[in-house]
Amino acid sequence: MTTFRAAQVSSPGGSFEVVERNLTEPGRGQVRVSVDACGICHSDAGIVGGAFPGTRFPLVTGHEVAGRIDAVGEDVEGWEVGQRVGVGWAGGYCGQCDACRSGDFISCPHLQIPGLAYPGGFAESITVPVTGLARIPDGLPAEQAGPLMCAGVTMFNGLRRANAQAGSLVAVLGIGGLGHLGVQFSHRLGFETVAIARGAEKASFARELGADHYIDSTEQDVAKGLQALGGASVVLATATNADAMGGTVDGLRPHGRLVVLGATPERIPLTPVQLLQLSRSVAGHPSGTAKDCEDTLAFAKRTGIQPMIETAPLAEVGAAFKRMLDGHARFRMVLRLAS
Repeated sequence: MTTFRAAQVSSPGGSFEVVERNLTEPGRGQVRVSVDACGICHSDAGIVGGAFPGTRFPLVTGHEVAGRIDAVGEDVEGWEVGQRVGVGWAGGYCGQCDACRSGDFISCPHLQIPGLAYPGGFAESITVPVTGLARIPDGLPAEQAGPLMCAGVTMFNGLRRANAQAGSLVAVLGIGGLGHLGVQFSHRLGFETVAIARGAEKASFARELGADHYIDSTEQDVAKGLQALGGASVVLATATNADAMGGTVDGLRPHGRLVVLGATPERIPLTPVQLLQLSRSVAGHPSGTAKDCEDTLAFAKRTGIQPMIETAPLAEVGAAFKRMLDGHARFRMVLRLAS
């Protein structure tokens, strides 16, 4: 193969066009990956829309990549042709800034995000820095691995780095693309799990995912509901609704934490008193490094956690992207690229 297909966008907010690109050899410290599958994330909409500073067009987005190494560049050790690998949001880092020197790679100001720093995974081939590679366990399908390296790692890391202890009450606000994974991770990690969503009809689905309790936010005060269960040690807020996030704060127990995972420009309504009196806290949480992705994939494979996905071929990328944007997918759209 001397060329490969890629879904390209030529201008901000433009349509996808499947084009042929020339295959090139990986450079020093890089590998070339033959892509089997790539998830479609809401963040891709921001990239395609030109919302990130310095975005250059034409571009190929996609940061939920699962495939196999098919070429290795110079000075690459520990990675081999044929090895199953993935690439998430953190597709490489500079290694020189204060954050990197402290081991906080996800906070690198020069984080190499696929689709922005280099062409992403809406393509049959992608060339990436080795610092962005995660190993995919045998037996885990590529279509499932992709979303786990974005939505999955966000939920897994957001929970394991919060202050919940074994057996604590953990609430997941929203059970969509992020939340349906959050409920599964919380349950498999052994927490007493509360799912919070709108509508009584979602209660049975929440329990199928592993929730011990369900709170219908249209019928019940969420904070009072959480306090009736003893108070939440952690609330994982995946719903992109600032008022809904703020409505959970009084449901936190002493030293409880609201972990903000859903992106919205709205202000979260809360007062200093709500935090001060019981030493509560609010924290934002990004996705995770390549190693975090490996941990997430391994844990999901071992415990049977699966994202709910719909798949589409690369030729139908425009329709699949629109289905994700319109909220019609349940719950993650994934492009199939393996021949």
